[in-house]
Amino acid sequence: MPLPLVITANAAVGKAWASHATGVLAGLTAGLTFLIGLSLAFGLLKVTPQGQPLGVGVGVMATAVVAALLASRPVREVIARVLPMDPDSPVHAYALVLAVILFGSTVATTLFVNVLALDQSQPPLTPADLAASELPYLVIALFGVGLYMRRNVSGAAQRLGLVRPAWWQIAIALACAGAFFALTAAADQLAHVWTPQEASQLDKTIQQVFGQLGNPLGVAAVAVLPGICEEILFRGALQPRLGLFVTAALFTAIHTQYGISLVALSVLVVAIGLGVIRKYTNTTTSMICHVTYNLLAGVGIASSLLGVATGVEIGLVAVSGYALWLNRRRRGVPATIS
Repeated sequence: MPLPLVITANAAVGKAWASHATGVLAGLTAGLTFLIGLSLAFGLLKVTPQGQPLGVGVGVMATAVVAALLASRPVREVIARVLPMDPDSPVHAYALVLAVILFGSTVATTLFVNVLALDQSQPPLTPADLAASELPYLVIALFGVGLYMRRNVSGAAQRLGLVRPAWWQIAIALACAGAFFALTAAADQLAHVWTPQEASQLDKTIQQVFGQLGNPLGVAAVAVLPGICEEILFRGALQPRLGLFVTAALFTAIHTQYGISLVALSVLVVAIGLGVIRKYTNTTTSMICHVTYNLLAGVGIASSLLGVATGVEIGLVAVSGYALWLNRRRRGVPATIS
């Protein structure tokens, strides 16, 4: 985890040596990534029996080259025309470097490694495993916004969008969670019709990865840990600097257990939806939505409860619509979040 480098980037903010720190951090991280890619390409590092070392290695090296270009301020200036980042900020620059490396290396792995077969060969996740994989997101987010360095707890919470939500925002979060769950369920059904072999493999992978989390503790862990940690990092810390769509792509990329599938596409749509919620409300609201969505996915909707769930969803949508209309009348802002 690049935590020491994230801390260094924060320490450089406002200093005379900030531009030098940006170059060193970008160059060091990109250089190490390139060496890893080179080692993978020549077989010095093993991919997996299901992977193509040369493809993965070349992909990682190409990613490192793109990340290294971000050490150049003119390059960052061009990017800042389309992303809400400050080209002179070491923190923003390093966040972009890490985002490029995360996305590029994940895409290379997904393209040249049978990730579904790989996940099926791994032991099932436990709540402790899930915590170990999710908590680093939270740590990176907190230190990334300069907690105890550039901001106190209150300032960090404000920067991350962690506020007390209004009642209508909670209604929107719950309504959207139900809609997102319906979307991914529909995508899963379509996948079984259009790509049955791939869908069957995906079912086996999901069962292998999450099969030991079907008890109450496991369901709670699946709902709460990703819902909190991922939202604070992606929607809270990154989206205000990298933009909605870049953040949504990154969020989708980390969910490698879905491979390249219709379900992965639905995850991208959900990520965009969560980003829209964050943009027009706050991170707490997107967090409530994410936790509720994960809870629905973990518990599932039994056929006997489908009618009740549908009725509740319609009611939430109606309440959300009324709340947005009321909020528009009071504040004079558009009554839509899309």
